[in-house]
Amino acid sequence: MKQYKVVIADDHPLAREGIRSVLEADETFFIAGEATDGHEALELCRELQPDLLLLDLNMPKLNGLEAVRKIRLVYPHIHVVMLTVSDDVKDLFTAIQYGAQGYLLKNMEPDDWLEYLHALLGDHSEVSRKIANRLFHRFRIGNSSTDEPSPVSLTPREREILSRVASGETNKQIAQRLVIAENTVKNHIKNLLEKLQLDNRVQLAAYAVRHGIETK
Repeated sequence: MKQYKVVIADDHPLAREGIRSVLEADETFFIAGEATDGHEALELCRELQPDLLLLDLNMPKLNGLEAVRKIRLVYPHIHVVMLTVSDDVKDLFTAIQYGAQGYLLKNMEPDDWLEYLHALLGDHSEVSRKIANRLFHRFRIGNSSTDEPSPVSLTPREREILSRVASGETNKQIAQRLVIAENTVKNHIKNLLEKLQLDNRVQLAAYAVRHGIETK
């Protein structure tokens, strides 16, 4: 049975204790170290080379966004999952763009935590994607505006591209999945931004969630 070496990075002692208690209930996880800020997390990754880093978004000295960017650049083999109680979807998507593989809400049920982490570490992409979609419902931002463009005008291909953006996939991943050129994906996203009067991928993802256009 494979055992995963884990580092927990959170500046709140009670949060670290709660996370540790969840993971220690599963013998496949071994808590190798704990950090209280981004700098400590980076140092522990260097020393311990963990399989998994659970990284709080908001920490002193070096926040989670900067920490995940630095860690993934130097240690691309380490799985990084962001921890948050925030509903700021922008930060979560920024973290994913920097290389984080996923995110977890601190107030989720322990079974959901374990199911998600096992799916992620075991590369059960279909399972982890379904869980990610379920989690994403917890990050809905704002209500649909009455003057917001309707998704009715979108073509089937545009809806498919939009759903993939909402699931956090990169242009390259979308291109591979749909067997089309990466430049074609970029053009579709450019057209979506213009058609929906949006500015970036984060807003596209939020729009998809508000209108129920998500991968199943």
